Amino acid sequence: MAAPFLGILMLQTRFPRLPGDIGHPHTFAFPVRRRVVAGASPQRVVREQAAGLLQPFVDAARQLVDEGAAAIATSCGFLAMFQPQLQAALPVPVWTSSLLKLAELPPGSAGVVTVDAQALGTAHLRAVGADVATPVAGLPPGCRLQRTLVDDLPMLDEADAQAEVVQAALRLLQQAGPLQHIVLECTNMPPYAAAVHAATGATVHDITTVLTERWSALSLTE
Repeated sequence: MAAPFLGILMLQTRFPRLPGDIGHPHTFAFPVRRRVVAGASPQRVVREQAAGLLQPFVDAARQLVDEGAAAIATSCGFLAMFQPQLQAALPVPVWTSSLLKLAELPPGSAGVVTVDAQALGTAHLRAVGADVATPVAGLPPGCRLQRTLVDDLPMLDEADAQAEVVQAALRLLQQAGPLQHIVLECTNMPPYAAAVHAATGATVHDITTVLTERWSALSLTE
């Protein structure tokens, strides 16, 4: 019998994925299987609130479960909006977004760094049980990393991307005051988590830490 694996529902993208990115083949130390959801572009999911994509995500997730997935995750934090619907449709745990971590942290202790603060709204936070007043800071509109990820461009400057994520985290602290925890919404930001921690002193959570924690807990109970 094959070992259980984490099924990851992937957006249809072409941008580079660094080690630590949810789509990089060596990011996780446990078995994963990825499935691209056709038509799920970053533009549709981030800017258009994934309109019309729920059923394709459900269908792809069911295929992974039929193949042996013990849990399902997604490759975009904005799919937090589908957390209730996906969980209701599937017989295994569903972890759509690192934003799920917010509900586990002490009230008022955490803020979010996102790829697009204008697109991340209260509906995303409410769907994962987070405080809708959670402070959020995004990448500068139109910056190079945001364009690479949302417009799905084939080029990525790692040093420039890290600087933009760190700057967003520092801006979050300027807006919200001292925070013990920072949650990186974007599943492409984990490669910069160490730099964010070094610049802010906050504990940094991202999709890789959240999935590793939850997978480990799931494995202990099987």
